Amino acid sequence: MDSKLNLGFHRTQIADDSISLQLDSSLRDLPTANPVSPVPLQLLEPLTESHYCNNQNGEKEEDDDDRDVEEFRILGHSLCFKRRRESDSLTSNKRDASSSSNGLDVEERRSLVKTWGNQPLSAADSEIFEIMEKEKERQFKGIELIASENFVCRAVMEALGSHLTNKYSEGMPAARYYGGNQYIDEIELLCCKRALEAFGLDSESWGVNVQPYSCTSANFAVYTGLLLPGDRIMGLDTPSGGNTSHGYYTPHGRKVSGASIFFESLPYKVNPQTGYIDFDKLEERALDFRPKILICGGSSYPREWGYARLRHIADKCGAVLMCDMAQISGLVAAKVHITILLFCLSIPALMECLNPFVYCDIVTSTTHKSLRGPRGGIIFYRKGTKPRKRGIHLGQGDESDQYDFEEKINFAVFPSLQGGPHNNHIAALAIAFKQVATPEYKAYMQQVKKNAQYLAAALLRRKCRLVTGGTDNHLLLWDLRPLGLTGKAYEKVCELCHITVNKIAIFGENGTITPGGVRIGTPAMTSRGCLESDFETIADFLLKAAHIACMVLREHGKLQKAFMNGLQTKKEILELQKQVENFATQFAMPGFDM
Repeated sequence: MDSKLNLGFHRTQIADDSISLQLDSSLRDLPTANPVSPVPLQLLEPLTESHYCNNQNGEKEEDDDDRDVEEFRILGHSLCFKRRRESDSLTSNKRDASSSSNGLDVEERRSLVKTWGNQPLSAADSEIFEIMEKEKERQFKGIELIASENFVCRAVMEALGSHLTNKYSEGMPAARYYGGNQYIDEIELLCCKRALEAFGLDSESWGVNVQPYSCTSANFAVYTGLLLPGDRIMGLDTPSGGNTSHGYYTPHGRKVSGASIFFESLPYKVNPQTGYIDFDKLEERALDFRPKILICGGSSYPREWGYARLRHIADKCGAVLMCDMAQISGLVAAKVHITILLFCLSIPALMECLNPFVYCDIVTSTTHKSLRGPRGGIIFYRKGTKPRKRGIHLGQGDESDQYDFEEKINFAVFPSLQGGPHNNHIAALAIAFKQVATPEYKAYMQQVKKNAQYLAAALLRRKCRLVTGGTDNHLLLWDLRPLGLTGKAYEKVCELCHITVNKIAIFGENGTITPGGVRIGTPAMTSRGCLESDFETIADFLLKAAHIACMVLREHGKLQKAFMNGLQTKKEILELQKQVENFATQFAMPGFDM
């Protein structure tokens, strides 16, 4: 039918070929003395013959339900609108009320929520619970010597398993993408404050981001914020003790880490005769390669880093100097180096030599190793005015005297690389940093280093070969090649005896890479209360495991399957396992009771 109805709409075409009708702004803004209240309309199909019936005269007559329907055409489409009757609204409301009255009451609904929401793990998932209990027992009965592992306290565990995991908090404090984050902001800001205090940093000169999920994520955020794809980075070679997140290619040229896939990396190496970093060759390679970021720090380097020399090299090639202190962050926070080596140098000189924050522009770390916090990463960056003697920092130019890392790094963490931060992790990290600032923690880290040096001396007395001949920190590298063993075979023997170590590659004198050693660390067993005399016992256990491995190797050969079969029949394995368990169960376990 014809209609003079004018709706004042204009047409908008959207993706699914439907039509969006919007009120024309020229009509919407017209002044009127008697504004008309909007009338709700219902969109219907075009009227058809079935909508009408014949009256007594044979004429078509509209059904009662269609008397308020008006048909019109707009943009070639036949449309109908129907006014909603008051009786229809009442019927709808009654229907909703009836539906509600037929449902469960509030108490019944509360009970249903508690049924699934308040079950303990043992009841909710007995299978997972049983596996977790086995892992708890393994930790209690074993000797944990992996340098990058530790035990956390109950408070950290409680924060990690708390209601904070429920909250989504994309963004930075006071600049979130979601509402309801006022208390999350308080937690993150407190965590940042404690992080700076733990390392003795001035908030005017240093900033910190506590959101990275791991140190690898933290490192990649630094690269993403400061570099363009294809820019150059330079770090310690992985077989020399570096970390793959600093860039690594296999001998066949395969790019192992994202750092090497998206950026161009060139490693520097240790001297194969001494095991120490060759700083002269490092400088020569850096001046040729001209990296934009020079990285110090590694996963398996047992000696001190020459930060002053690295700063000099970075300035000469115009690079930002970045330290990944994941392995030694606890020692840095506790200033253990300074305390133990006071007899060598004056305090100011020693602080400058051994504290990466004095010379580096950016410092990253894990939070779960010697810091005894939750598993995650952290980024410290300089802010404010640059010292006069510094290299040309990328993106800043010669004329700039201000650091501009803060915005670039924070933007790289979110939104470039990560989503919402793990608020439970950040709260747990704040707890850990509070402990790091205590005298008790400093005493703990001093004992960690004493234990490492004592263990190194004990192994050397037993004619074991250590890379660099000892250690300056919490870890040592045992070269097993003189015994004819590989790190993989020895790691498996230790595991069967309830001792955990991890195999590492040893940079050979001829340049070859073999998994010929293991890395051993003291933080975890020190957390359980072990002292120097206890590590004398641990050294005996380690040597016994090596003798068992050599025995099986002689009897069954080097093939992995034959070697593993030989281990299953060795009574010496069970004997050593029993000795280890008796020793380990003397000590308490942080975080839970056994």
